[in-house]
This record gives sequence, C-alpha cells and structure tokens, in this order.
Amino acid sequence: MHWYVDVLKKYAVFSGRARRQEYWMFTLISSVISIVLATADAAFGTNDVIGSVYVLAVLLPTLAVTVRRLHDTDRSGWWVLFGLIPIVGWIVLLVFMCLDTTPHHNKYGLSPKQLPAYGA
Repeated sequence: MHWYVDVLKKYAVFSGRARRQEYWMFTLISSVISIVLATADAAFGTNDVIGSVYVLAVLLPTLAVTVRRLHDTDRSGWWVLFGLIPIVGWIVLLVFMCLDTTPHHNKYGLSPKQLPAYGA
C-alpha cells in the first residue's frame, strides 16, 4: 500500500524516475479501488459518480508516475502522448512500462535501483 501512498504524495511531480514496482503497484491498487467503486456505484445506483470522482482525483498522479516511469527508461515524458493513438500507442506504452530501469545515471536523475530500498 505504501507504493500507492508514495505516488499520491508526489501528486504532480513529473521530474525524477519511478521504478517498475512503483508504477505497477500503483496501477494495481488503483485498479482494485476503481473496481470496488464501480461496484458501489452499481449498488447505490449513482450512475458512476463515485468512480468518476476517483478517476479525476488520481488522473494527475497517474500521469506523473507514468512520466517518471518513462524517465526511468531514459525516454521523454512526451511519449505519454503516444498513448492517444488507439491500440498501437497503448501497446508501445505497455512495452515501455515493462522495460527494466536504465541501470546508470541519466538526464532524469540517479537510477532508483542505486537508492536505498524502501524502509531500509
């Protein structure tokens, strides 16, 4: 859960780098929350109001962690716009999100793998 909270603490931080684990754990927890809220919307008959509010609330942190993840693979954050291209853009971004960290210092900062582990 700390991965999710850490991303929210960096609400609109587009600089730096994010490891795969940070990105994917945030995505997983956010997806679970979205499913729970969609179920609540259906149960209460609120026409997706609760889910929509959540999506708007996490839109900026989701973009920020995606840009930081692209930085971690030594790509510009502008690559996120490639996701606007249906299917092909989504596949390319998925591949980028799955790539390993660039092991060395790049123009976006130190490799997160060289930093101390969380809680250490």
